[in-house]
Amino acid sequence: MINYSDKDKTITFSIKDEKDMEIKRVLHAVYSALSEKGYNPINQIVGYILSEDPTYITNYKNARSLICKVDRDDILNALVRNYLDI
Repeated sequence: MINYSDKDKTITFSIKDEKDMEIKRVLHAVYSALSEKGYNPINQIVGYILSEDPTYITNYKNARSLICKVDRDDILNALVRNYLDI
């Protein structure tokens, strides 16, 4: 039997939230890979963001490929929003 009261409920979906969660997942994975290889992960990620040179990111655990799939502008946007709690 169909419950027709459910049809009046609105389901919200935010692409921004989904994108931010993907960026967070990628940054955590990249951070972890860089740490495991003995690099300073913050310096390496910042170097990549500023230069767009993927060699700042290790290939270990596919980290370079992961971060290259995310637009740098999206990363910066998410970081600033999260830093400012917006």
